[in-house]
Order: sequence, then structure tokens, then C-alpha cells
Amino acid sequence: MRIIVRWLAAFMLLSTEVALAAPKTLDIYFIDVEGGQSTLLVSPGGESLLIDTGWAGSGLPESRPGDPAKSRDANRIVAAAHAAGISAIDYLLITHFHPDHDGGVIELAQLMPIRHFIDHGSLPAGAQDAGYIAAYEAYAKLRNQFPHIEPEPGDRLPLKAIHAVVVSSAGKTLVKPLPGAGQKNGACGPTAPPPDDPAENPRSTGVVVEFGHFRFLDVGDLSGQPLFNLACPASLIGPVDLYVVAHHGGRDNADPAIFAGFAPRIALMNNGQKKGGALATYETLHHVAGLEDVWQLHRSEAAGDKNFAAERIANLDESTAHWIKVIANEDGSFRVFNGRTGESKNYAARGARQ
Repeated sequence: MRIIVRWLAAFMLLSTEVALAAPKTLDIYFIDVEGGQSTLLVSPGGESLLIDTGWAGSGLPESRPGDPAKSRDANRIVAAAHAAGISAIDYLLITHFHPDHDGGVIELAQLMPIRHFIDHGSLPAGAQDAGYIAAYEAYAKLRNQFPHIEPEPGDRLPLKAIHAVVVSSAGKTLVKPLPGAGQKNGACGPTAPPPDDPAENPRSTGVVVEFGHFRFLDVGDLSGQPLFNLACPASLIGPVDLYVVAHHGGRDNADPAIFAGFAPRIALMNNGQKKGGALATYETLHHVAGLEDVWQLHRSEAAGDKNFAAERIANLDESTAHWIKVIANEDGSFRVFNGRTGESKNYAARGARQ
């Protein structure tokens, strides 16, 4: 009996130590999918939200799903998931139906379970591009076998440890400011810059994720009038700590008013070496008031000498696939880790939002 009692006491002590040692942070992995998007969020307790899945197959625009063991981006996602200590994706949010965002899903689903799907529903009327249609049809066939959510702007996603609110979807956006937002944006011009792609990108599903006082904004490839509506004439989002520059930092996202509306502490460019990362956007970023740093998944060829410092870049060319990891605390402080250099930078909390 004494042996049993001692064993139970030791077990309870070990369980307590494990519980105390469990991560109490929101971990965000910005996975290198060469100018597409794939961002993995893992909350305390291990609940996961994956935003987009990169490309299919080898990662070329014309690639189609094939052997999952050979899928470049699906395997990069799995590597990040294993590093985060998870074996399944609880929620997959597909921001929109371009193959650099939904292309990798078929192969990923063969490598690890995906439990719920979130997206804006279907293609716009009149869609004609064959690759775009094929990627969507393959995705929809898989999605329709699982629980599926089509949220409206203002809806909260069913995540437990983080507060994730949809701010745009299917061309619609918030009509009322989020709590603490609504400030007039003096940087706004009279009209929205035109989107490079007027069909699908403006339909992107965007979310604001809050973990305590930490705020993260990801709107996929949102551009044109819907993106403008979130920032002008007043910011419906309010200040964020981390903003993924929309549309991979393309030229249609160089408007200073967008950055003034979201007032990010740091911006992240999920560009590739030759995709996204427009010179005009970099020129804007160098003059955003209050912006502390810009982190890049890749050095941009187009940006030339306007690229930010090498220690803020995860991949200097296409020969590597390092991620950028953000570790956020509930008080609003966070740390950004560069997988290439192994170094990180800490950002102190800027104070609780009112």
C-alpha cells in the first residue's frame, strides 16, 4: 500500500510539474511556401488553426496534387506542426481559392488529419482560369466530407484559447469597428487603389486573432475596395501588434493609408524571392510611422536595396526553407525567431488596449 501511495504522490507531483511547464503562449509559424501562404497558429493546450496550405506538388504554378511524400509545401507544414507538438489540424482556414493558398490541401490531408474547414464558399461567377478552377474543385471535394464553416464578417471562429474574429469574407467586410477601434484615418485618399486581381483576392477571408492583449491581423490577399473599407475613412480594426502584409506585399498593397489604419508594431512579408515583395510596398514600409520592424520570409529580388536588414530575413534565396516563428504572451509582449539565423528579438508589451 505504501508503495502505491508513494507512486501516486510521485505521479501527482510529476503531473503538476508538467502542467506548470506547459506552454502558455500563442505560437505562430510563418511557413516558407515560396510566395504563397501557410501560417500555423497553436494556442496553449495545443489547439491549432492553419491559415492556407501553399502550393500543390513541386510548388510550380502548374503543379497538381500527387504523391504526398513528394509534396514540397505539405511536408513543410507537417514539419512545422511536429515542431509545434501537434499531430492534427483542428481548423483549416482557406483565405481564398488561388492555388498558392489552397493547392497543398489534398496532399496535407493525406499526411495529417484536418478536422474542420473554414472558407468563403465558392468561386465567383464567371471564373475561367483552368488552374484556379481545378484547385478549387479538388479542395471542395475534400472539404465537403468534413465539418465546414462559411463565416460572415463579425463572426467569431470556434477556437477556445484565442479570440479570432472574421473581418472580411466573400467581398464583404465589417460594417462596425471592433472594440477599441473606429478612429478616423487621416492618411486615407478618396478612393481605393485598384486590385491586381479583381475577382478572387478581394473575396479573401481575413481574421483578427487576439490572445490577451496581443493582436494579429491576417487578411490573405485582400485588396481593392474591401481592404480599403477596413482602414478608411476610419479604422475598423484598430492597432495590431503583427500584420501580415496583404497579397504578399504586392504593389496593390503599397497604400500608406492601410498601414496607418492598422498601425502595426511589426509587419511580416510572406513573399517569395520572385513572387510578391513589390518595390512600391517596400518603399512605403520604410516610412510607416510607429512601425518597429519588418520581417521577411524571403529577400525580394524586386525590392533591391529596399529589402530590410538580413537578420530580419528568413531565406536569402530559394535554396532554404526556414520559417519565422512568433511567440506571443497574453500581456501583449512577444518574441520573433528567425529560423535561418537562430536568433530572436523581444518586443515588450505596449500596454493593454482600452
